[in-house]
Amino acid sequence: APAALNSPPLPLPPLPGLTSSTLGPPMENEKKSAKQSKDSKRKAKGTVSDGGVLRPVKLSKKELYKAPTVEELNQLKEAENLFHCSILKMQMEELLKEVALSEHRKKLVDSFVQQITDFLQCVPESELDDISWLSGVEVPFLLVPSTAKGKFHMEPPASINLVGSYPLGTGIKPKVSVDLAVTIPASILHPMDAINQRYSRKRALYLAGLARHLSFAKCVGSLHYSCLHGNRLRPILLLKPPGNDSSKVTLRIHAIPPPDFLKPSRFHPQKNNIRTEWFTGVSSEPPTPHYNSTVLGDHLPLSHLQFLSAISAQCPAFGEGVALLKVWLRQRELDQGAGCFCGFHASMLMAYLLSTHKVGKTMNPYQLLRNALNFLACFVSVASPCLSFSFLLLQPSLPEFHAAFSVVFVDPSGHLNLLADMTAFTYKWIQHEASLSLTFWDDPTVDGFQALLMTPKSMLRTYDNVFKLVNLVKLQTSCKKLLLLNELMDHSGNYVLTALPFVLSLLQRGLGERIHLLVHSLPQDPEWPVDSAPPKHKDQPPLSIGLLLNLEHALSVLERGPPADNPKAAEFRQLWGSRSQLRRFQDGAITEAVLWSSNSISQRRFIVLKIITHLLELHADIPNSCIMFVGGQLDNHTTGEEESLEVVQSYDDLSKKLWHLKDLPLSITSVQGAHQALRYTQVFPPVPVRLDYSFFDKKKNHLGLVPKEDQPCPCYIAPIKVIVHMEGSGKWPSEPKAIRHVKAAFHICLRELLCKQHNYRCHATPGYLDVWKDGLVFRIQVAYHREPQILRESLTPEGMLIYRDNAEAQALELETLHKPFLTSTLHGLQQQYGCFGVVCRLAKRWLASQFLLEDIREEAADLLVASLFLHPAPFTPPSSPQVGFLRFLHLLSTFDWKNNPLIVNLNGKLTAVEQTDIKNDFVASRESLPTMFIVTPSDKKVSVWTKEAPSVQMLQRAIMLAAESLRVLETQLDSGEKQDMRVAFRPPLEAYDVLIHLDSKQVPLLAKAVDPPVNTFRRGTHGGQPFASGGALPVIDYDPVRLYMSELREAFGDLALFFYDLYGGTVIAVLWKPTAFEPKPFKTSLMNARRVEVNDDVATTVPNVEAILQDFRIIGEGLVKRLELRTEKWVV
Repeated sequence: APAALNSPPLPLPPLPGLTSSTLGPPMENEKKSAKQSKDSKRKAKGTVSDGGVLRPVKLSKKELYKAPTVEELNQLKEAENLFHCSILKMQMEELLKEVALSEHRKKLVDSFVQQITDFLQCVPESELDDISWLSGVEVPFLLVPSTAKGKFHMEPPASINLVGSYPLGTGIKPKVSVDLAVTIPASILHPMDAINQRYSRKRALYLAGLARHLSFAKCVGSLHYSCLHGNRLRPILLLKPPGNDSSKVTLRIHAIPPPDFLKPSRFHPQKNNIRTEWFTGVSSEPPTPHYNSTVLGDHLPLSHLQFLSAISAQCPAFGEGVALLKVWLRQRELDQGAGCFCGFHASMLMAYLLSTHKVGKTMNPYQLLRNALNFLACFVSVASPCLSFSFLLLQPSLPEFHAAFSVVFVDPSGHLNLLADMTAFTYKWIQHEASLSLTFWDDPTVDGFQALLMTPKSMLRTYDNVFKLVNLVKLQTSCKKLLLLNELMDHSGNYVLTALPFVLSLLQRGLGERIHLLVHSLPQDPEWPVDSAPPKHKDQPPLSIGLLLNLEHALSVLERGPPADNPKAAEFRQLWGSRSQLRRFQDGAITEAVLWSSNSISQRRFIVLKIITHLLELHADIPNSCIMFVGGQLDNHTTGEEESLEVVQSYDDLSKKLWHLKDLPLSITSVQGAHQALRYTQVFPPVPVRLDYSFFDKKKNHLGLVPKEDQPCPCYIAPIKVIVHMEGSGKWPSEPKAIRHVKAAFHICLRELLCKQHNYRCHATPGYLDVWKDGLVFRIQVAYHREPQILRESLTPEGMLIYRDNAEAQALELETLHKPFLTSTLHGLQQQYGCFGVVCRLAKRWLASQFLLEDIREEAADLLVASLFLHPAPFTPPSSPQVGFLRFLHLLSTFDWKNNPLIVNLNGKLTAVEQTDIKNDFVASRESLPTMFIVTPSDKKVSVWTKEAPSVQMLQRAIMLAAESLRVLETQLDSGEKQDMRVAFRPPLEAYDVLIHLDSKQVPLLAKAVDPPVNTFRRGTHGGQPFASGGALPVIDYDPVRLYMSELREAFGDLALFFYDLYGGTVIAVLWKPTAFEPKPFKTSLMNARRVEVNDDVATTVPNVEAILQDFRIIGEGLVKRLELRTEKWVV
């Protein structure tokens, strides 16, 4: 057996009982509303009586009908003009209250800061020759090179100041960080400390001295080192208070030089401050702009705080506007790590917009956020993104900044680039997110608040392909190969940050039109105890590279280059190396080209991986073993594209032949597919088969085949349903029974014509006609458009004709109208989004493997997936199976099914007004509507696909399973190691009472199981091209397990629930219904599967479990291998 069989199934909580339970995610606002009610109680004077009972506020008639004030009118007008609805305004206000620091938290912070400040004033003075005095504390610095000139001694700080977001009032929860700037005394520093990391090393030593001193403080709970935005030259000290307050605040201590210690002109982007001879032993002096900006950045925190405070004082909404922008950045994982756009940058951006009058000082937080996003989305400089407050003659010019940095945002001093460490790819990422956010914000049908500020966008769920660079030490050789030694010196030996922009530029060139966007994860700030050495660069977690694919080109096997005589041909050959070849094309052109081999669409999804591995190995010496395709394992489950295409092509051919049939009594008005394979969503599409006739016996009429008793169950051949509508005519009868007879006659007529004109083997029945064509079976069903209406007609005793809906008419309408319409619509969706069918197949394979596909029926699952493509906010539509599947699990597990309908706006037919009406109607009649309510333009009030199922309990079960599967999958994908993705497809069986194990020989779809056996059985087919026509009819739609399940449900459906994986499952799981085991009064008419118990002369009946289990065996004789009892609460 394969190793996968030994890995455990998905760990899950037990199956919920069959009692009613609430649905949807827990109400996040309960605590909030409770707090609001308390506040309102405090405010309402005289509303609480002596007994503590809340009384309504009594208003006089004059107060009740008083005209609104100017302020109230302005607020109403503002809500009408700025927001889609007033609820968005209230949501934003509530969010700001939620993330703002409470007074209690502020008092705690102030007290903690004061204690630390007082303690730091007592740092002892000492002359030092070595670092032996730092017993128990390590210096937070990687000493490369190991020696540098200079002297050092300890003194108390010259000053201690609060800087950053806390004094500015822009700090937000949940992670509250307070910045404390400790000024190093001028006597410790020397004017020549700017060169060769001398200042940075003294800074680290001073921080280590502070750490040792603080290690004796009782008011400090924990001490750790970290780095400011991943910059190893700027270590910081992290302090937390002791006890229960440790999670409430983190104090970050920054060691900074005196503000006027060094002249800013020394740190011009084109000046050198690291001597190459000292760093590498080679005599040359290239500019060191990144090192310069690092040292200069330490000089300016106090002046930046003064500047921001002045701007904040001019704009009352500044703090709240910055808070909203910080929430937006945090949800997109853009505010932490090396090269991030942090809260400080957000404050500076808002200050820039205010100081340049791009936003008004009277704007509210909502307007500030919107304008900031609009500016980020639209601002593009020709050379590179560049913002600047002002420029004086002594400051570096814009071209000088551009020459040194990818992204430029110059601070008010005019000397410092605030975004020196940001790559151009991160800026494009920010720009893309801002543009996308504005698109959703302007769409009235999208919940903008939820999409912009409440939905976390992890890389796995946002980007179509995610690759991980592991074993980062290999980037050292990349720096040598790419000749980046000067850049490596500028980054002080950090080869990861040095090589990253060049590696990404290389991939951008190679991938070209295949992608819309290339982004990378931001290397996170390391954190380590003060008694440990700083982690090395190679110890960083893997780097993730995310791609948004352009499906029009992403799966192309050919990379066509310039003509051979074009000067750019040499550049193309240099990029692709030995993979580039001269090729002649059908248009006569002879060009350079690269061809990637692949035999199927699922293999073509790996072309991007081949390109990345080839380019990185060729140009950066990064071996294949260092590149991991996250989610590539899921692509092994996504076969079916080619098979679906064959089915659609064969159906199109049959459709044409049906249209052109001669001698039909009535003409055909439409031929419509009503099968999942025709919309590319069948989990395992029907495969053309060539029969091995020796495996079967022939029927007596020699038209068809029957399976032999001693052979395994033959392969499952699914009939592909096709609805054929005949034209209306006065000769159609008006009686339902007569219509069925006419339809049966049409089936016979179609059989004769298809046999005569096309030599197809057909089998007609009163309800349908089976056609054996191209190794596939098409089940043609004739339909008459008035039949559902006729089924609803009935005569009253008085002879009046009335219309009454009934189950028979609804079922017929579902089969002949709704299914064909859904199939054609979703077929169009597949043409628009090439990944739609694959995601549907993955989602339904998961539903089937977790025993849910009979409750969430296949059409409902298709619509759930369709909503991911039609309403992707806050993402873009999925372009890979992995990201689509993860989003499906997230949607199923987090959507509030209890309070909202899922609107799937197929073809964009529903207007914003109609969608609002649908939501209002849903709320008004929620009690009478299905548990899972899915709306489409043709089904606004009924939800035909979920009307019968799932039940409350089964939907709750699906939500639990989806949440746990998502957690397990994302944990495995994030781990950076190759994992078995099938663990999310293995059902937990612990919660079931009885397991019926089946004989594998009689399971026709055994080869499609999640863990297929190594040895399979012959199923009556052999290789080779199937015959286009002729031959005996195969055994059609024969699945013994499904037939056994229907018998079990018919006989014992009132006692138990039965679950089964439709695709190769060898276990039927049985769950007893608790209500069925309650003793019931004895009645001779209610003795099915029950036995009599007499207590105190009262006869009651209870289920006879022993007899029921025996019946399971008898009904399934030849199919059931054994029964396994899993519970002890019912004695057998």
